[in-house]
Amino acid sequence: MEKVIVTGGAGFLGSHLVDELVKKKYKVIVIDNLSNGKLKNLNKVRNKIKFIKADISKYGVWTSYFKKDINCIIHLAALADIVPSINYPEKYYKTNVTGTVNLLNLARQNNIKKFIYSASSSCYGIPKKYPTNEKDKINPLYPYALTKKIGEDFVLHWSKIYNIQATSLRFFNIYGTRSRTSGSYGAMFGVFLSQKINNKPFTVVGNGNQKRDFIFVSDAVSAIIKSLSLKQKNLILNIGCGKPITINHICKLLSGKKIYIPKRPGEPDVTWANINLAKKKLKWHPKVDINEGVKILLNNLNLWENAPLWDKKKIRKATKDWFRYLG
Repeated sequence: MEKVIVTGGAGFLGSHLVDELVKKKYKVIVIDNLSNGKLKNLNKVRNKIKFIKADISKYGVWTSYFKKDINCIIHLAALADIVPSINYPEKYYKTNVTGTVNLLNLARQNNIKKFIYSASSSCYGIPKKYPTNEKDKINPLYPYALTKKIGEDFVLHWSKIYNIQATSLRFFNIYGTRSRTSGSYGAMFGVFLSQKINNKPFTVVGNGNQKRDFIFVSDAVSAIIKSLSLKQKNLILNIGCGKPITINHICKLLSGKKIYIPKRPGEPDVTWANINLAKKKLKWHPKVDINEGVKILLNNLNLWENAPLWDKKKIRKATKDWFRYLG
């Protein structure tokens, strides 16, 4: 039985991944500080995994679980909001860079030869080419994007120097159940679903014609699972659906009224992943289209009952530093 460590395993993507790894008979150790993740996300598998509450940016007892019998480290833990990263860049560096380097050193010291890194398509900034492929220009526009790219650079460097078989998956816009329902103003679906529950209009940024490459969480999990079988090292792969959808179309699928708020600086009009390399290398393709994905969300609308309710005034206040520093 193969043994894997999943950082951030109680979070949105992580908990779905852990469910699938357990189904596939992997022995799973989850490390999560629960700053974003929730233990209840692991309810289905809690008695089948080892859970450790720990902060990967600080060495501690948790490092003793990194032993030579570990087959792979799947590193999903990160701070992932734009505005807080602008306000607290050092905090983001500590988690997203120092935390990553700590894990890489543990892999090197314990001869753990496989490392899968959850990277971000935000590293492309505002692309000049669509669909965007892995060799296109890197241009992170805010500290979150920068720290995720620096983390990726360390992963790929360790892969070259210490012969670790590393894969970096640059995820585009992941959505699905168990996405975070608390904290900072952020992911669009969480904002919209709370507004729908409360019969409030969707707060659409700009004119709503901007497009996003939404990938359902089960398809993102499938890409990670497929990566476990890769033999090639030092590989970067875009993971998206490859079919961008306008925000106005999402509003139509969710069925609700909308109002428009100012377009934010530093945001691309389009995110669109060229996923040809992932299809080829992983023998993978996304299966859940946007219609099916949104239907799943609407069938689980109760999950967002306690999510923050955002309106124009609250959003203006929450994003003022976004305009101040990136405008």
